Amino acid sequence: MGASDSGGSDGCIVEASAWLCDIPVETVRTDAVQSFVKQETIFVRVRTKGGTEGVGYSYTIGNGGAAVLSLLRTQLLELLVGLDVDRPEHVWSTLFSSTRATTVGVLTSLALAAVDTAVWDARCRRADVPLWKAAGGARDRIRLYDTEGGWLHLGTDELVAHALATKERGFSGVKLKVGKPGAHEDLERLRAVRAAVGPGMDLMVDANQSLTSAEAIRRAALFETVDVMWFEEPLPAEDVSGHERLAASTSVPVAVGESMYAIGQFKEYLHRGAAGIVQVDVARIGGITPWLKVAHLAEAYNVQVAPHFLMELHVSLVCAVPNALYLEHIPQLRAVTSAEIRIEDGHALAPDAAGIGIAWDPDALEAHAVM
Repeated sequence: MGASDSGGSDGCIVEASAWLCDIPVETVRTDAVQSFVKQETIFVRVRTKGGTEGVGYSYTIGNGGAAVLSLLRTQLLELLVGLDVDRPEHVWSTLFSSTRATTVGVLTSLALAAVDTAVWDARCRRADVPLWKAAGGARDRIRLYDTEGGWLHLGTDELVAHALATKERGFSGVKLKVGKPGAHEDLERLRAVRAAVGPGMDLMVDANQSLTSAEAIRRAALFETVDVMWFEEPLPAEDVSGHERLAASTSVPVAVGESMYAIGQFKEYLHRGAAGIVQVDVARIGGITPWLKVAHLAEAYNVQVAPHFLMELHVSLVCAVPNALYLEHIPQLRAVTSAEIRIEDGHALAPDAAGIGIAWDPDALEAHAVM
């Protein structure tokens, strides 16, 4: 959709549009509850009175993208016209207030994220500054850990081979999916990888919300024996008390956040000591504006941030804040971009370009568009 010039400053939005792309995964990805077969990617483009454009995005793992696109096209995009990209807090709160009937919820958060990242992209482009500096500029690089070789369907030999290759690349850690029917299966796989890479490499585990509270406590005790860095999403995200009991029972930090959609949820986890690592996802929390609030909230509780997925966008955010721990390495945008994140000595480098730092390929985006 589009609109004519609405007056105001050069940062005022005069046109906004949205579309949906299906981006295939680069490798088979499985965990204890699902398979990741495609990324439905919702894009928003805004244009300001001064002619600056910003592109933002969010995603779903396989379904629901059309519903997010519908919310944008039928309600949110028209509200953007006349708002100023130099006032992201005002833009975000205006749109959030217009969706009271569907907040707090995943579809609304994903829609707000696509808008908010586009607004920040335009804002940073207008100022000719990269996002990581505009949002804080704490560091210019961040350590990487890899997930692509740790999927649940892979055999132990494959896990070991990938972990050794990751170590050779200089990465500091690897993540393995857990949640096999028997706890001994998870432990045997972890022991094999730990024996191969030695004590100096971080091993993370991720159960993808598949366990009961009692089983998570039991497996955490086993995981302690192989010096696990963190235990990710052991329980359903709504089970705050279960995570609190688990955290009190183990020395392994409990990592949560990818399936949480409001700042208040993170506050509850942190206040109750139920989160040792915060994995806030910029798409699922509703954009850069609330992501930064969660990161700073975690800092107030002396907790580090290691966001879920979206490395191409999260690299700028983890470089913006002082309490970032890691960036998760899962390449997913190579089919629609003309450049990748830069990696040196196992670290991802903050992008130099103004904006959110993603080099979109317009032809590829058009080729992958489905709505």
